[in-house]
Amino acid sequence: MSSSVLKIDDKHIPIIRIVWVSDVPHFCGEEDCTREGEYEIRLDVDDSLWTSRLERDEVIDALNDWYNDPRLDEEGESEEGHL
Repeated sequence: MSSSVLKIDDKHIPIIRIVWVSDVPHFCGEEDCTREGEYEIRLDVDDSLWTSRLERDEVIDALNDWYNDPRLDEEGESEEGHL
């Protein structure tokens, strides 16, 4: 299984803290917005990180790997017979 901690921007974040990842870049139209074109990664406790599309895609891949551990069989047991 891949690591349960991801590096997003310059922060090491436990995957379990990620609530959702935006599919489209931020656009609000405000002249002073510093997040235009970035993707939001929403964390628990009303916190967010902002990142590029490349990092956003890496986060999604890591989430898919983490939630779909290929070492688990259909009954949810690992190849060794336990979780």
